[in-house]
Amino acid sequence: MITTVEKRDGRIVGYNEEKIKAAIRKAMLATEIGEDEALIQKICDRIGMTGNERMTVEAIQDRVEIELMKSSRKDVAKRYIAYRDQRSIARRAKTRDVFLEIIEAKNNDITRENANMNTDSPAGMMMKFASETTKPFVDDYLLSGEAKQAVKNNYLHIHDKDYYPTKSLTCVQHPLDKILENGFIAGHGESRPAKRIETAGTLACISLETAQNEMHGGQAIPAFDFYLAPFVRRTFIEEIKNLEQISGNNLSELYNLQVDDFTKKPLEGLEGKERQLQHAMNKTVERVHQAMEAFIHNMNTIHSRGGNQVVFSSINYGTDTSAEGRCVIRELLNSTYEGVGNGATAIFPIQIWKKKRGVSYLPSDRNYDLYKLACKVTARRFFPNFLNLDASFNQSEEWREDDPKRYMHEVATMGCRTRVFENRYGKTTSVGRGNISFSTINIVKIAIEQMQILDKEERIRRFFEKLDNLLEITARQLNDRFEFQKTALAKQFPLVMHVLWEGSDKLAPNETIESVINQGTLGIGFIGLAECLIALVGHHHGESEEAQALGLRIVGHMRSRANEFSERYGHNYSILATPAEGLSGRFTKRDRATFGELKGITDKDYYTNSNHVPVYYHCSPRHKAKIEAPYHNLTRGGHIFYVEIDGDATHNEEAIMQIVDMMDKYDMGYGSVNHNRNHCPKCGYENAEKEQKECPKCGTEFETIQRITGYLVGTTDRWNSGKLAELKDRIVHSGK
Repeated sequence: MITTVEKRDGRIVGYNEEKIKAAIRKAMLATEIGEDEALIQKICDRIGMTGNERMTVEAIQDRVEIELMKSSRKDVAKRYIAYRDQRSIARRAKTRDVFLEIIEAKNNDITRENANMNTDSPAGMMMKFASETTKPFVDDYLLSGEAKQAVKNNYLHIHDKDYYPTKSLTCVQHPLDKILENGFIAGHGESRPAKRIETAGTLACISLETAQNEMHGGQAIPAFDFYLAPFVRRTFIEEIKNLEQISGNNLSELYNLQVDDFTKKPLEGLEGKERQLQHAMNKTVERVHQAMEAFIHNMNTIHSRGGNQVVFSSINYGTDTSAEGRCVIRELLNSTYEGVGNGATAIFPIQIWKKKRGVSYLPSDRNYDLYKLACKVTARRFFPNFLNLDASFNQSEEWREDDPKRYMHEVATMGCRTRVFENRYGKTTSVGRGNISFSTINIVKIAIEQMQILDKEERIRRFFEKLDNLLEITARQLNDRFEFQKTALAKQFPLVMHVLWEGSDKLAPNETIESVINQGTLGIGFIGLAECLIALVGHHHGESEEAQALGLRIVGHMRSRANEFSERYGHNYSILATPAEGLSGRFTKRDRATFGELKGITDKDYYTNSNHVPVYYHCSPRHKAKIEAPYHNLTRGGHIFYVEIDGDATHNEEAIMQIVDMMDKYDMGYGSVNHNRNHCPKCGYENAEKEQKECPKCGTEFETIQRITGYLVGTTDRWNSGKLAELKDRIVHSGK
């Protein structure tokens, strides 16, 4: 006898014969003879009594078809079968519509979810087909009932849900020294150890590209300068040996000669070994420059994930004070300033300057000249961004200036903001670690639901009550995903789980990754703090001290709960200021459909990114910094501070330095500067005129570089509607 039914989404419910009766009755009413209650009851009794204790919906419907075909009412059987087919087609209709939009290369929020992905290409279309069909599978078979309902009801977004079944992790900071010194094997190819700077730069590209195919997020190198510095010296020695062959002289005393800097200088007036030394140095600098040029070019042309996406890559640098490390930094910056191709701004890698007092920030610091160069490059090319190692929460007691591997104790970040450093279950470092997975909470919807409560204190109390419930659901969902991810075998990720991830070198190919992945973080993200505060107290945090106090209370509470979850589940939970791209409009669109257009909340096509002051709010850079700064300490899973400046930034690199000074003063962790930059792809002409769409020299349409979240794009053609609306609303931060 049937007692329970397994529905299509995997849920188990009690058996209800009334649903069978209703379906048969509907088929009968579509015939000329009409309904027959006696036959309906007879069929239901027979199915209910002779069926298994638990049956699927499909199995029960198959039994109904058989019973109708055995009866005298073959006409009803035909109608019932047709009815089932129609329902099946209806269930597939949404997928069909999505597929047609992808096939026709329509520009919409489905095909423009990620501006770094070209879904118009065959590989991009294939990826999108897979993505849209995988997500329902995850909903039906991998999510708990409460998580599925939270997603369905627009409270929760699970990032990279289409990659969920692959068990892949989000991102990792590459310990590139392991690859450069030892080489690696991934798939059928083998990369040998590097001997010279050109090979080192190429291996860095290969490492980033290979790992991108094994993960669902971005890739980063935490200490690009330190890792490549040894190969400057090896290249220099190679140039000395070339001179030995030409001259026949023994110049081995120059191999390890300590020099203050590797810089190019004229050879005029130099003689003997002094001339030979400078010649080798000049050749070395030229080769380092070419290697950096090739590295940047490759990172903007090498594709991953089936060929439809440029590698989402980041590099951190700035604190290597050796002559060799400084050479890497200088030539990387010089090459970035020159641009790629016909002088275009390089989109990747996202470059991140590690700012530290005593090393790379103050006029008395060894790398101050390179810091000034970095600001000059940012003024033209948007990169590098700036990571504040002096922030109170970015410091490590283990950092020592004389430690050749001090980068192990320096924070590194992913370009779009992901930060990994603190670690309850291993080394406190960024190297060899990354985010495991993350999900984002819609705090705006929770706030909107309390707006009808007139008493402010009660309204806020109820908000925190619902927030707590949603945090619990999110923490369980992330733990469930972790439990699924940890069952993956090391051999599924040949590079990440053999070389890159902390502790993975001890794993055998057929071992699970369970013993090592807890080095990473589980991120609980949020967006729309500004709209959330407007719903609760009528103002956002940029315009009201009351709202700011509540905003800090909300995010501080989330941080405290994340600490509790870390203890309860035994993971590194962190709070992430979500870099919302596709999500920025998705939450909003659905909330507007539910609640209508609410002023300052759902009246735009996007929610404000994480804890930022709204892009449309007129304020000075300093005011924005003072408001957003306290959130950086609370969002240790990742954060970023943006300032929009006006005019041609190439003539105002001091403005960049002032922004970094504000980061230092207000204890912020990571920041960048936005400005307008037009580039002509035909003749290479550039300017900063916002209203100018065509090149005044040759009439070609300009490429306009814009920052979408933490990364750049050279065109807005792939932006979704929410981010386009936000871009239109962005205003310059002016005043003091």
